[in-house]
Order: sequence, then structure tokens, then C-alpha cells
Amino acid sequence: MAVNPAIDEAPPAHLLVKIESFSLLGTCGIDEYETREFVAGDYKLTLIIYFNGNNCEYVYVSLAMADTSSLPANREVNVVFNIFLYNQISGNYLSSPGRTRCFLETKSEWGISKFISKKILSDPSNGYLVNDNIVFGAEVFVVKKDAIIECVSLNNINIHYKHDFKISDFSKLNERFFSEQFIAGGQKWKIILDPKGSGTGTDIHVSIFLNHLATSYWFSASINSWGWPTCIELATNNDPNKGFIFNDCCLLSIDIHVQLLQTQLIKKN
Repeated sequence: MAVNPAIDEAPPAHLLVKIESFSLLGTCGIDEYETREFVAGDYKLTLIIYFNGNNCEYVYVSLAMADTSSLPANREVNVVFNIFLYNQISGNYLSSPGRTRCFLETKSEWGISKFISKKILSDPSNGYLVNDNIVFGAEVFVVKKDAIIECVSLNNINIHYKHDFKISDFSKLNERFFSEQFIAGGQKWKIILDPKGSGTGTDIHVSIFLNHLATSYWFSASINSWGWPTCIELATNNDPNKGFIFNDCCLLSIDIHVQLLQTQLIKKN
């Protein structure tokens, strides 16, 4: 066996074909047999058995799309298919590994060139050819494509924005300070300052965040702010000798570089 077969107890879901008087095919010079059409996933298919395929030591079995004219231009149909061979002694089915193949108007047939060797097939003790009868089968599952394709483009634009914010009565701040809204890179942003700290900086540091984008992170729909929860220790910030607070005022200067990232979602059926 050229392929790595599996043993299935259940018959194939879509096609079973029994060939009687198998030896007469060779006697009559019949090298191949194409089954009647069967339907899988709304598509008409046939199974083709080549008794003298590309390699004369093996039987070649293929799956073909019966009518490709129904396919729209440039349309592809992806299927997972298995080829079966009935063992008339054990009552099980020898099956090829599931193969995923793409059918096009220009490529309407896929197969297994070395499905089974003629030597193994012709030995009645193996159970595949008994009383000159043989049974092939096929199982085909059409892959439904409903993928979301995201196209990402990085614009070669680096927008620089710099601005100073004066925060008065700093000692009286008990809650978060939100700066006035400003525009950088065509987007709206705010600075958030937490005088008592937040997250890992709670009660120890002053925390500062940029709402909507951070200088070293990509903005996403699920995260609209990045920042520094441990920007500066409270003791250092409030020490008048350090110069960060003067006349109860704090000067916050921001320097932002905005890199534009655009995404486009395409739903492909």
C-alpha cells in the first residue's frame, strides 16, 4: 500500500460502487471506469478508477468534478475526500487519509496515483477481490469558506505632536485629572493623571496615561489607553525641593509621535 491507510467500520457517506467480474475489465481492454454522478455539498462529482494508471503496479483512483461550468469565474471549491476499498472478509473499509484539494474550472480532478498495489488487490486472501468482485467508495466534504481576511497597511507617516498642560491646585486633586481634548494625527486624545496613583502605583506613585495611544504601543479597539502607573514617586513629586511642584502647579509636557496603521476587513465567502 503506497498510502498510509486507515481502517473504518462505517461505510462511506456518499458513494459505493461494486464492480462484478472484475477480471473481465482487463480481458476487454477497459483501463478505467467512471462512476455515475453523486452529490456532495451541492456539487456533482464522479469517482474514476484507473486500473492501469501512471504506475502499472498500482491502481489509480481519482475524484472529479462532473460539471465545472456551474462554477463562477475564478471560483474555487475546497474539499476533503477519502477513497474507500471494502474488505469482504473483515467487513471493514480500507480508507485513504483525508486529503484537502482545491477544485477549479481549470483543475477538476484530483487523485491518488498509488492507491493500492495490484499485487495486494489481486490476492483473494487480503479480502479486497473476492469471487471476482470488488467494492470502491468515496466520502467527500466540501469546505465552507466564511473566512475573515484582514489587510493591514502601515502608512509611511510619522506625525509629531508636542504640548504643555498646566495643572493648578495640584494639592487639591483628589481624583483623576483629565486634560482638555487635543488632536494629533487626525485623532482625538486626552492625558489622564492620577495624583494618588493607580494599579501598581496606587498610593505610592503619580500615574500618567495617554488615552487612545501610547508612544511605544499599538492602539487597538480593545485598549484605548496606555501609560505609566509608576511614573514618579509621590514623595519625590511632592517634595518642593525637587522642583516638580511650584506654587501648587504642575507642568505636564507631552511629546507624541503618531504612526498611522490602517486595517481593512474583507469577508470572503
